Amino acid sequence: MIFDGLRVVVTGAGRDTGRTLALAFAARGAHVTVSARDPAAAARTAETIGAGTAEAFACDLADPDSVRGFAAALGARTDRIDVLVNNGAAYLPGAGLDDASDDDIVGTIAGAATGTILLTRHLLPLLRASDRPDVVNLVSACGEVGHHRSEAHPAYYAAKHAQAGFAGILSHRLRAEGIRIISLYPPDFVQDDGPRGFGAPLTARSVVECVLFAVGQPRDCFIREFHFEQVRPGP
Repeated sequence: MIFDGLRVVVTGAGRDTGRTLALAFAARGAHVTVSARDPAAAARTAETIGAGTAEAFACDLADPDSVRGFAAALGARTDRIDVLVNNGAAYLPGAGLDDASDDDIVGTIAGAATGTILLTRHLLPLLRASDRPDVVNLVSACGEVGHHRSEAHPAYYAAKHAQAGFAGILSHRLRAEGIRIISLYPPDFVQDDGPRGFGAPLTARSVVECVLFAVGQPRDCFIREFHFEQVRPGP
């Protein structure tokens, strides 16, 4: 799968899944803009990819001013974005409401929900300038109705349900413009490659390959959502 010349933006790309996504797109010929709350982490990802193929920016999705600043910087550097990957979202553990502070709860919801909405809003003109625009949302099984198998905090569940609602209505309203909204709902997964066999935990690499597959489809193919069977034992 070749993405020569595509301009791809990946949030939360300083580590883990976001970093893997950025490297995978770059390896297939895309020019990748990576962002992270920690500018040093974003810079390390861009350096790994290589000069001329990647750029790094700081963007704290929980801070509207930071989101607007990132979007403005992109608008000053490029005339289009072909793929926006909304990956950035801080995981918040804890089964009970008292297992996280008020600030952690506010930051979790602001980063995953408000940040995703604001960044997509401000980058929409650049997406509309593309002849093959895609918005990819790394949601979570926590955003599925009835899901209860994650050890995530209730605020994380709330944030992911907000992302899911946003993605669903956006897909309906932008489809006529040819803008594909692609959302993934993986259960908790591991970052190492692992055996990737039946009964093994889902890996970040498998999730990334689903993203690459969907983005690589011809424009008559709107893959709206990926849902995953959770085959490992769980509550």
